[in-house]
Amino acid sequence: KQWYQRRVRGTESCIIDIKKTWEKLLLAARVIASIENPSDVCVISSRNFGQRAVLKFASHTSSTAIAGRFTPGTFTNQIQAAFKEPRLLVVTDPRADHQAIMESSYVNIPVIAFCNTDSPTKYVDIAIPCNINSSDSIGLMWWMLAREVLRMRGSIHRTVEWEIMPDLFFYRDETKEAEAEVAAEPVITESAPTFTAPTTTDWAADAGGDWGADTNTDWTA
Repeated sequence: KQWYQRRVRGTESCIIDIKKTWEKLLLAARVIASIENPSDVCVISSRNFGQRAVLKFASHTSSTAIAGRFTPGTFTNQIQAAFKEPRLLVVTDPRADHQAIMESSYVNIPVIAFCNTDSPTKYVDIAIPCNINSSDSIGLMWWMLAREVLRMRGSIHRTVEWEIMPDLFFYRDETKEAEAEVAAEPVITESAPTFTAPTTTDWAADAGGDWGADTNTDWTA
Protein backbone atom coordinates (compact mmCIF):
# COMPACT_ATOMS: atom_id res chain seq x y z
CA LYS A 1 0.00 0.00 0.00
CA GLN A 2 1.68 3.18 -1.24
CA TRP A 3 -0.95 5.76 -0.38
CA TYR A 4 -2.25 7.02 2.91
CA GLN A 5 -5.96 7.31 2.14
CA ARG A 6 -8.37 8.27 -0.59
CA ARG A 7 -9.21 11.93 -0.81
CA VAL A 8 -12.85 11.25 -1.73
CA ARG A 9 -14.41 7.85 -1.12
CA GLY A 10 -15.08 5.99 -4.37
CA THR A 11 -12.65 8.05 -6.49
CA GLU A 12 -9.12 7.45 -7.72
CA SER A 13 -7.77 10.59 -6.03
CA CYS A 14 -5.44 9.41 -3.25
CA ILE A 15 -3.07 10.93 -0.72
CA ILE A 16 0.47 9.56 -1.01
CA ASP A 17 2.18 8.32 2.13
CA ILE A 18 5.42 10.34 2.35
CA LYS A 19 6.97 7.74 4.64
CA LYS A 20 6.54 5.09 1.95
CA THR A 21 7.98 7.47 -0.63
CA TRP A 22 11.12 7.97 1.47
CA GLU A 23 11.53 4.24 2.13
CA LYS A 24 11.25 3.39 -1.56
CA LEU A 25 13.61 6.23 -2.46
CA LEU A 26 16.28 4.89 -0.11
CA LEU A 27 15.77 1.37 -1.46
CA ALA A 28 16.20 2.61 -5.03
CA ALA A 29 19.32 4.57 -4.07
CA ARG A 30 20.85 1.44 -2.51
CA VAL A 31 20.21 -0.54 -5.67
CA ILE A 32 21.71 2.16 -7.89
CA ALA A 33 24.76 2.56 -5.64
CA SER A 34 25.37 -1.20 -5.69
CA ILE A 35 26.02 -1.15 -9.46
CA GLU A 36 29.81 -1.28 -9.90
CA ASN A 37 29.89 0.60 -13.20
CA PRO A 38 27.72 3.74 -12.91
CA SER A 39 27.29 3.92 -16.69
CA ASP A 40 25.35 0.62 -16.56
CA VAL A 41 22.48 2.53 -14.96
CA CYS A 42 20.16 3.91 -17.65
CA VAL A 43 17.80 6.77 -16.76
CA ILE A 44 14.97 7.55 -19.17
CA SER A 45 12.38 10.28 -19.58
CA SER A 46 10.34 10.73 -22.73
CA ARG A 47 8.30 13.55 -21.17
CA ASN A 48 9.57 17.10 -21.40
CA PHE A 49 9.10 17.64 -17.67
CA GLY A 50 11.72 15.01 -16.82
CA GLN A 51 14.31 15.38 -19.57
CA ARG A 52 16.30 18.09 -17.81
CA ALA A 53 16.17 16.08 -14.57
CA VAL A 54 17.53 12.86 -16.08
CA LEU A 55 20.34 14.75 -17.81
CA LYS A 56 21.34 16.38 -14.54
CA PHE A 57 21.06 13.06 -12.72
CA ALA A 58 23.27 11.38 -15.30
CA SER A 59 25.89 14.14 -15.14
CA HIS A 60 26.19 13.93 -11.34
CA THR A 61 26.02 10.13 -11.00
CA SER A 62 27.87 9.18 -14.23
CA SER A 63 24.92 7.17 -15.48
CA THR A 64 23.53 6.92 -19.02
CA ALA A 65 20.63 9.22 -19.92
CA ILE A 66 18.05 8.83 -22.66
CA ALA A 67 16.10 12.08 -22.82
CA GLY A 68 13.36 12.30 -25.41
CA ARG A 69 11.89 9.65 -27.64
CA PHE A 70 12.96 6.10 -26.83
CA THR A 71 14.00 4.25 -29.98
CA PRO A 72 12.30 0.83 -30.14
CA GLY A 73 14.86 -1.95 -30.06
CA THR A 74 17.42 -0.07 -27.96
CA PHE A 75 17.60 -3.00 -25.52
CA THR A 76 16.71 -5.86 -27.88
CA ASN A 77 18.05 -5.07 -31.36
CA GLN A 78 21.83 -5.51 -31.44
CA ILE A 79 22.10 -4.29 -35.03
CA GLN A 80 21.15 -0.68 -34.44
CA ALA A 81 23.74 1.88 -33.39
CA ALA A 82 21.84 2.95 -30.27
CA PHE A 83 21.87 -0.55 -28.78
CA LYS A 84 22.51 -0.60 -25.02
CA GLU A 85 22.87 -3.31 -22.40
CA PRO A 86 22.21 -1.61 -19.05
CA ARG A 87 22.05 -3.49 -15.76
CA LEU A 88 19.41 -1.20 -14.26
CA LEU A 89 16.68 1.02 -15.67
CA VAL A 90 15.17 4.09 -13.98
CA VAL A 91 12.16 5.73 -15.65
CA THR A 92 10.21 8.89 -14.92
CA ASP A 93 6.72 7.78 -15.95
CA PRO A 94 5.74 4.11 -16.44
CA ARG A 95 2.94 5.09 -18.80
CA ALA A 96 5.03 7.35 -21.04
CA ASP A 97 8.10 5.09 -20.92
CA HIS A 98 6.20 1.85 -21.45
CA GLN A 99 8.30 0.84 -24.47
CA ALA A 100 11.52 0.86 -22.45
CA ILE A 101 9.89 -1.07 -19.61
CA MET A 102 8.51 -3.66 -22.01
CA GLU A 103 11.90 -4.22 -23.65
CA SER A 104 13.60 -4.45 -20.25
CA SER A 105 11.28 -7.32 -19.36
CA TYR A 106 12.53 -9.23 -22.42
CA VAL A 107 16.19 -9.03 -21.34
CA ASN A 108 15.67 -9.24 -17.54
CA ILE A 109 16.65 -5.68 -16.65
CA PRO A 110 15.37 -4.50 -13.22
CA VAL A 111 13.19 -1.39 -13.39
CA ILE A 112 12.85 1.48 -10.92
CA ALA A 113 10.02 3.91 -11.68
CA PHE A 114 8.47 7.02 -10.21
CA CYS A 115 4.78 6.14 -9.99
CA ASN A 116 1.64 8.09 -9.28
CA THR A 117 -1.41 6.53 -7.65
CA ASP A 118 -2.86 5.64 -11.07
CA SER A 119 0.38 4.55 -12.82
CA PRO A 120 0.71 1.00 -14.17
CA THR A 121 3.29 -1.05 -12.26
CA LYS A 122 3.57 -4.04 -14.57
CA TYR A 123 7.24 -5.11 -14.94
CA VAL A 124 8.24 -2.45 -12.37
CA ASP A 125 10.41 -3.87 -9.57
CA ILE A 126 10.66 -0.78 -7.35
CA ALA A 127 7.87 1.80 -7.54
CA ILE A 128 8.55 5.13 -5.85
CA PRO A 129 5.17 6.75 -5.09
CA CYS A 130 5.16 10.45 -5.88
CA ASN A 131 3.39 13.10 -7.90
CA ILE A 132 4.64 12.83 -11.49
CA ASN A 133 2.08 15.27 -12.87
CA SER A 134 4.04 18.28 -11.63
CA SER A 135 7.31 19.37 -13.23
CA ASP A 136 8.67 20.62 -9.89
CA SER A 137 7.81 17.33 -8.16
CA ILE A 138 9.61 15.30 -10.84
CA GLY A 139 12.71 17.49 -10.59
CA LEU A 140 12.73 17.30 -6.79
CA MET A 141 12.44 13.50 -6.77
CA TRP A 142 15.33 13.10 -9.21
CA TRP A 143 17.40 15.54 -7.13
CA MET A 144 16.71 13.61 -3.92
CA LEU A 145 17.54 10.31 -5.63
CA ALA A 146 20.83 11.71 -6.97
CA ARG A 147 21.75 13.07 -3.54
CA GLU A 148 21.08 9.73 -1.80
CA VAL A 149 23.06 7.82 -4.43
CA LEU A 150 26.08 10.09 -3.95
CA ARG A 151 25.79 9.78 -0.18
CA MET A 152 25.72 5.99 -0.33
CA ARG A 153 28.70 5.97 -2.68
CA GLY A 154 30.60 8.18 -0.24
CA SER A 155 30.97 11.08 -2.65
CA ILE A 156 29.29 13.51 -0.25
CA HIS A 157 28.85 13.32 3.50
CA ARG A 158 25.38 12.97 4.96
CA THR A 159 25.89 15.78 7.44
CA VAL A 160 26.95 18.23 4.74
CA GLU A 161 24.37 19.86 2.50
CA TRP A 162 24.71 19.17 -1.21
CA GLU A 163 25.77 22.32 -3.02
CA ILE A 164 23.60 21.52 -6.06
CA MET A 165 20.27 23.32 -5.85
CA PRO A 166 17.04 21.39 -6.59
CA ASP A 167 15.80 23.96 -9.10
CA LEU A 168 18.58 22.93 -11.48
CA PHE A 169 16.63 19.70 -12.03
CA PHE A 170 13.35 21.51 -12.71
CA TYR A 171 11.84 21.81 -16.17
CA ARG A 172 12.22 25.24 -17.74
CA ASP A 173 10.06 26.56 -20.54
CA GLU A 174 12.39 28.49 -22.82
CA THR A 175 9.51 30.27 -24.54
CA LYS A 176 8.12 31.65 -21.29
CA GLU A 177 11.60 32.63 -20.09
CA ALA A 178 12.27 34.50 -23.34
CA GLU A 179 8.95 36.32 -23.04
CA ALA A 180 9.73 37.24 -19.44
CA GLU A 181 13.14 38.60 -20.43
CA VAL A 182 11.62 40.70 -23.17
CA ALA A 183 9.00 42.05 -20.77
CA ALA A 184 11.68 42.88 -18.19
CA GLU A 185 13.81 44.87 -20.61
CA PRO A 186 13.38 48.66 -20.23
CA VAL A 187 11.52 50.34 -23.07
CA ILE A 188 13.66 53.03 -24.69
CA THR A 189 11.58 55.79 -26.26
CA GLU A 190 13.27 58.19 -28.66
CA SER A 191 12.40 61.78 -27.79
CA ALA A 192 11.66 64.20 -30.60
CA PRO A 193 14.48 66.69 -31.28
CA THR A 194 13.93 70.16 -29.87
CA PHE A 195 14.45 73.17 -32.12
CA THR A 196 15.17 76.67 -30.88
CA ALA A 197 13.48 79.46 -32.80
CA PRO A 198 15.98 81.91 -34.31
CA THR A 199 16.18 85.33 -32.73
CA THR A 200 14.66 88.17 -34.77
CA THR A 201 16.83 91.18 -35.44
CA ASP A 202 15.47 94.71 -35.83
CA TRP A 203 17.49 95.86 -38.79
CA ALA A 204 15.88 99.32 -38.72
CA ALA A 205 17.02 99.92 -35.14
CA ASP A 206 20.55 98.80 -35.90
CA ALA A 207 20.89 101.04 -38.96
CA GLY A 208 19.49 104.11 -37.24
CA GLY A 209 17.45 106.90 -38.81
CA ASP A 210 13.88 107.10 -39.88
CA TRP A 211 13.40 104.88 -42.89
CA GLY A 212 9.89 106.18 -43.36
CA ALA A 213 10.92 109.85 -43.70
CA ASP A 214 10.78 111.72 -47.03
CA THR A 215 14.02 111.26 -48.88
CA ASN A 216 13.23 113.51 -51.91
CA THR A 217 16.13 115.94 -52.22
CA ASP A 218 16.33 118.80 -54.71
CA TRP A 219 19.84 118.35 -56.10
CA THR A 220 19.41 121.30 -58.54
CA ALA A 221 19.19 123.88 -55.77
